[in-house]
This record gives sequence, C-alpha cells and structure tokens, in this order.
Amino acid sequence: MPHIPAALRPLTTVLAVTVCLAAPATTAGAQPSPHHGSAPRAADCALPGRTGWTDEGLDTDRVQFQRSTGKLRVLTLFVDFPDAEATDSTEPYAAQLAPAADWMRRASYGRARLDITPLARWIRMPEASTSYGFERGLTFEAHERYLRDAVTAADPYADFSGYDMVYVVAAKAAPAISFSPTYLHDPHTAGVTADGTRVKWAVTFGQDMWRWGHKVVAHETAHTFGLPDLYAFTGDTHRYVGGWDLMGNIAGHAPQYLGWHSWKLGWTRDRQVDCLATPGRRTVRLTPVERPGGTKIAVVRTGETTAYVAESRRARANDPEPCSTGVLIYKVDSATQTGEGPIRVMPPTPATPPQPGCHPLDTAAHQPGQTFTDPATGVRIEVRAADRSGDTVTMTRS
Repeated sequence: MPHIPAALRPLTTVLAVTVCLAAPATTAGAQPSPHHGSAPRAADCALPGRTGWTDEGLDTDRVQFQRSTGKLRVLTLFVDFPDAEATDSTEPYAAQLAPAADWMRRASYGRARLDITPLARWIRMPEASTSYGFERGLTFEAHERYLRDAVTAADPYADFSGYDMVYVVAAKAAPAISFSPTYLHDPHTAGVTADGTRVKWAVTFGQDMWRWGHKVVAHETAHTFGLPDLYAFTGDTHRYVGGWDLMGNIAGHAPQYLGWHSWKLGWTRDRQVDCLATPGRRTVRLTPVERPGGTKIAVVRTGETTAYVAESRRARANDPEPCSTGVLIYKVDSATQTGEGPIRVMPPTPATPPQPGCHPLDTAAHQPGQTFTDPATGVRIEVRAADRSGDTVTMTRS
C-alpha cells in the first residue's frame, strides 16, 4: 500500500498510512422489465471520490495517479547495500516479477501493457539497509529518501526520461527491506528527479516479493492507478472482500480485479455497465469479468457515494481456481478510506461453508434462485439464470 504525502493526507488521517448504455441482453424466462424515466446511463452510477486519496471514485485525479491504459514503461533497478551485499545474479529477481506483464494484460483485456526493462546490474545504495526505516514503520519521507538514493545511484547507468515509473528491487541479503510499498509523488514538493524527469510513481520491492510473486507487482502498480487497499488495516485482515480481487488478498483464490475496478481504470467501457440510478427494475445479462466483451457489471446506485454491484465470476484466465463461481454482489462506498472497507462483499444467506484453504467470503458467489436484499435502500438483486457464458440478474430499487 502507498504512503500518503503530508500535503495530501485527509484531515481525518492521524497516522501516515503505507499503501505499500447498451440495452441488456435477454434470456428465456428473464425478460427485461420497464425502467422508469429516461434510458439509463453508466455515468449516473459513477460515484465521486471523497477521501482525497486512493478510493473507489471514478473521478481519479490524473495529476496524483498515472494513466491505467496503454503502454507503461517501467525501469527495474536492483539494489544492494554496504551491510548487505548481493552475491547472486539479478536474473532470478527479474524473472520473479516478469509474469506480471502477462497477468496485467489479461486483467485489463489488453488495455494496460507493462513494458518492464531490467537494469541488469546491482546498484550499491549509499546507506546501510537498516538505516531506511522499514523496520520502524516506514514514513513517506523515509520512503522517498530510499527511492532518491536508488535513483541517484543508478543515474549514471540509465536514462530515466524514457520511463513512466520505476521498480526498485532489494537484494535477498537485505532482510531489513522487508515489504513492498508503493511510492506516489507529492506534487507540492520537489520530489525525486533524474535526467530532467520527475519520478512520480515507483514500487520498492522487499523480501515479501518472494512470498507473493508477480501478483504483488499487479497489486502495488494498481495503487499508482488510484486503487485503494481492500483488506482491513486492523482486525480480521480479509473480512471485507476475502480473496476476491488482489487489492484485498494478493494470494486469494480469485485475484482478478473486480468489475468496478476495471470500470474505474478504463478497462471496462461505459457501454459495458448497466446502471439503475432511480427507482425501477432491470434484467441484465452479465458476462464473466475474467474475459473481455459483454456487459460486465450491473450497478444499483443508492446514494451520493454508495452503490451495489453485481458481476459474473468464472474459473478462467486470472482466476483458474476460485472457491466459488456465480454472481458476486458487493457494496461500494467511495467515501470510505483505503483499508476501512471501501468495498464489502455480500455473501448469500445462508452462507456456504468454505472448503479448506478458503476464506468464508470466498464462497460468496450467488447461484440461480438466490436473492440479495437491502431493505434500508430498497435494493433487491435476484440471480435468474446461469450457464457457462455468464449469469442473468434482475436488479430492483424501490
């Protein structure tokens, strides 16, 4: 998860947090019902961000966060330290991260392409690994110093003007560089520069990259696009989304980004979003978020910053072994801070007991005949039908 620069921290933040209209298709027995008022527009369900940082708002600040489509040129630096000298090759490190490019391409339907260029040499940092503050609760300032030292040390060997972001990978010999936070620049300060270019976005990888693998790259890079953390910063870590979306549990069984995130990032287009923003009833045919094409999410807006979302999930592509498949239903609140549950998965009632190795929310996909209701907002989402190609749902707002 990323650090929040001081100038950008919401007033409610006490601690610096590390971050490290298409018409719906019809199916037999599930005809669309009339919609009250004008034709639905996806924009009517686009929630605004209200936290001043990474959140679920679709109005992402493109000064603070980088574009999430097209080719993203990434330079990878490999660093060691006076107290932790590397004795191995950089090749295994590069190979550990490289599959992220294909993973991101599949996740984005080909709309985001990581072009990762390794600088295949060890760069010696000027300070001991233990001096950078990772073991004491890394601050934004300490993290920026770490990045600046790496960029300055690598500057004689690389032209930073040719890249959009930087990855910094620590040697295995440096256990003090323990985790992998994201760096997001503070536009109010001078920041880190090299070759006449400001380094605005970076991920500094620590020892946990060997546990999480290439999916930590997809998680941390998505922070530079503006996505928040979906896991809880306190208490039961995965109580909000379980293993759905790697912005929650990086090692979860269904790490494909949620359809809402795909829409926020521009990978799902407005025409692939079915919106119910006023009282009414609509029946929607959903295609799985794991593959391109079709209607990806059905959204019922319930307030200025809240909505319920339904999407189809299947065992394919980036989700080869989910704990359940069917219709995933979740609540979005774009005014909720990162790490405090901006997205919360709604399990069916009664909930299906999880099999070994699965979190209770991992079995939250709804099946035909199951219905989610929220009496407080008048929302009802009913799963009408399912087959290999997707699911049909009826969403109602009274």
